[in-house]
Amino acid sequence: MSLLAGMLVADFTRVFSGPAATQLLADYGADVVKIEDPRAGDDARVFGLGDNSAHPAGGASASFVALNRNKRSLGLDLKSDAGRAVALRICARADVLVHNFRPGVIERLGFGYDALSAANPGLVYCEISGYGRQGPLAARGANDIALQAHSGLMSITGEAGGAPVRCGSAVVDLHCGMSAVAGIFAALLHRERTGKGQRVETSLLAAGANLMTYFYQEYWLDGTVPRAMGSANALTVPNQAFPTADGAAIIIGSNDEMWLRCARTLDAAALDQPEFRSVEGRRANRVRLVELLSGITRRHSTDALVAMLDAAKVVAAPVRDVGRAAEDPQLHAIGQVTEYEAEGRTLKSVAPPFRLGAAPPVPPRGPPALAADTDPVLRQFGYAPDEIAALRAAGAFG
Repeated sequence: MSLLAGMLVADFTRVFSGPAATQLLADYGADVVKIEDPRAGDDARVFGLGDNSAHPAGGASASFVALNRNKRSLGLDLKSDAGRAVALRICARADVLVHNFRPGVIERLGFGYDALSAANPGLVYCEISGYGRQGPLAARGANDIALQAHSGLMSITGEAGGAPVRCGSAVVDLHCGMSAVAGIFAALLHRERTGKGQRVETSLLAAGANLMTYFYQEYWLDGTVPRAMGSANALTVPNQAFPTADGAAIIIGSNDEMWLRCARTLDAAALDQPEFRSVEGRRANRVRLVELLSGITRRHSTDALVAMLDAAKVVAAPVRDVGRAAEDPQLHAIGQVTEYEAEGRTLKSVAPPFRLGAAPPVPPRGPPALAADTDPVLRQFGYAPDEIAALRAAGAFG
């Protein structure tokens, strides 16, 4: 039996952070009912630069497809009395609720923690916000790049002296989603022990701070404010990307023994110099060392360079584009690519980021088209055909 079999999740989330969290719950067997505006649905359905018409889930974007497998879609107009009544019935039976509305919005709709927990004391109620529920910025809108900027992450990303650069992936959103899942699992364990649900809070601000934890710690200890260094690392040299004959590779010689193996493998005469034999010496002579090493790495192809260094037990890796990374045999070997059938085609997706030996993920299903599961979900919650027709007439479904 799957880990979360029998657990019902009322999913009011959209875009990235919340859907990332609820997808992981769905992957481990929870019944995730994604409650969407019946007219437009999750904003992420229409993200993307190309033609999505051939995509599954009614032509959804890759962003939506990536984060919404194993869920069911219920189209409800939460601004209508009839739509809210349906959602309240679901929440009364839910084990977990997850939302990422701005603070105050869900309360105005009638789905605040106090009201729902009074009717369902075992409810684990997880809210994801931009800046948290309290403080002067609580009501401010937020997204991933806003918190990359606010957290300081952008200030340490990019080339030295250049403009701030965003991380190419939505790292704050995705880390926030994983933080939400950790909180939900902890709250479910607490409920198992006590019978009581509780509120779980996380935010993009909290996730951004967690990503920056050792930079903040350095600042609090001695006032250091780090700056962008491209792919380099302030603490050790070499620890960055180096040019090759056909691309680039990361080389790390962070301790003295690894550096010595690196130097002797690539060009001992040029690199095994007294001034480079200590961590401090390599830091003090960073510019010269990087110039020397770059001249040597340019002589080799990326694959040959990485193979040489790997054989010498020096950490190295090719700098790959998305296409090569997605087809990486090692990624497939560890089961990190999952496949499923959807609408007559085989789709690939990134598997959950952890594995449980005794409780594997459920077989994947494709993401739902907007409101595709409305009638089956309503029947599950006891609505007869004439009641469903009355709800439709009352505007519950837009």
